[in-house]
Amino acid sequence: MKHRVFALLSIVACLAVAISAVAQGSDSVSGTWSGDWGPSAGDRNKVTVQLKWDGKALTGSITGGDNVTSPIALTKTTYDAKTSAIHMEAEAKGRSGPVHYVVEGKVVKNEMTGSWSHDNRKGDFKLTKK
Repeated sequence: MKHRVFALLSIVACLAVAISAVAQGSDSVSGTWSGDWGPSAGDRNKVTVQLKWDGKALTGSITGGDNVTSPIALTKTTYDAKTSAIHMEAEAKGRSGPVHYVVEGKVVKNEMTGSWSHDNRKGDFKLTKK
């Protein structure tokens, strides 16, 4: 009887640890991400992204670059915790009008990588969670 109780308690403890790990992993996208983006290895721009994932909705903002003095709100953002895919869009003020950014990436542990585009420009990005 003691062995059965011990075995049952061991199984419950293992399940509690597994559930806790899954819960922490599902919010691995929330926080401050810093890194760079650009069209080539020689043309990079520093960027910081603030993200908040509540389990259903992803919100946040971007700061960085020479002319950005305040955070730019993200719009049309999605995050798929199962595949770690992330999608973000933002509208920034450019010299000749608004600039619409589209960012597609993937989160792996504390690193986010992917591609970005605006107008006729494209490039890649790499961010690390702080």
